[in-house]
Amino acid sequence: MDTNLLIENLTNPALLFYILGIIAVYLKSDLEIPPNSSKFISLYLLFSIGFKGGQELSHEQFTSEVFLSIAFGFAISIAIPVYTFYILKKKLSVTDSGAIAAAYGSVSAVTFIAAVSYLESRGMEIEGHMVAIMALMESPAIVAGLILISIYNKNADERIDKASAFKHSITNGSVLLILGSLVIGYLADVKQAEGIKPFTTDIFKGFLAIFLLDMGIASGRKLNSFLSNGWFPAVFALVIPLLNGLTVAWLSGNITDSESSRFVFAILAASASYIAVPAAMKIAVPKANPGLFIPMTLAVTFPFNITIGMPVYYWMVTIT
Repeated sequence: MDTNLLIENLTNPALLFYILGIIAVYLKSDLEIPPNSSKFISLYLLFSIGFKGGQELSHEQFTSEVFLSIAFGFAISIAIPVYTFYILKKKLSVTDSGAIAAAYGSVSAVTFIAAVSYLESRGMEIEGHMVAIMALMESPAIVAGLILISIYNKNADERIDKASAFKHSITNGSVLLILGSLVIGYLADVKQAEGIKPFTTDIFKGFLAIFLLDMGIASGRKLNSFLSNGWFPAVFALVIPLLNGLTVAWLSGNITDSESSRFVFAILAASASYIAVPAAMKIAVPKANPGLFIPMTLAVTFPFNITIGMPVYYWMVTIT
C-alpha cells in the first residue's frame, strides 16, 4: 500500500479535528458543541449527501449493474449480522450479541460522508445509486439482529416488540432524510439545484470538520467505560470491520468496475451504526448493553475506518 496515501489521510483536517475532540476530553477541557448545533450539522450533512446523490442519480441509467449493486448491498447487510452473531455469542449474551451484530451489519452515515470527502479529495465522485444503497442498508441488519435474538433468547419475559422496532428502523430520521433528499435531488432540474449549490457543496467540508470534532468528544467520553469490558470487544471492533471491508472490496469487483463504488461498498461493509441501531435496540431490546456496543462502534471502529481503514480499502480496490 502507498504510505503517502496513509499519511495524506492522517493529515486530513477533518480527521485532525476528530483527534482534537478526543484530546479535549482527556485534558478535561470544557470544549463542547451545543447539542442543537450538533443535530443541525448532522442533518445538514445527510441532506447534502442525499441531494447531491439524487442529482447524480438523475443522470444515470438504471442498468442491470445498478440493480445488481442494490442486491449486493442488501446481501451484505444480511450476511454480516448473521455470521458475526455466532462469533459474538461465544463470549457475550444473546441480547448483546444480537445488538452488536445488527450494529456491524448496518452502516454509519458519518463514515459514508467521510468516505465521500475522501474520494472528492482524490478527484473522484460517487455514483448516485450508492447513496440510495447506503440508506437501504440500515434496516435489514436491524431486522436480522432482532430475529436472531428472538430465535436464541430462551427468556419468555424478554419478548421483542418486532413491529415497533421494524417501524423505527425504516422511519428513522437519518434514513428518512437521506432518502427524501435523494428523491428531491433526483426531481430537481440542474438550474434549480444550482441555486442551493453553495449550501450543499461549498461549506460541506467545514461542517464535516466541526461534526467530527463533536464525534471526537463523544468518543473520548465513552472510551474509558468501554475498556473495562476486556479484550474481546476491542479486538472484534478492529478485526471484523477490516475483514468485512477487505472482503467486500475484493468481491465487489464482480459487481462493478467503478473504483469509487467498490470503495463505497467496502466502507459500508466495514462501518457500524452508532445512531440508528442503538435507537432501535433501546425500543426492542432494552436489556442489550449500550455501554458495550456504542463504544465499540463509535470509539474503536469509527476512528479505525477513517484513519487506517479508508486507505487500506482503497488500496485493495486498486489492486484487484
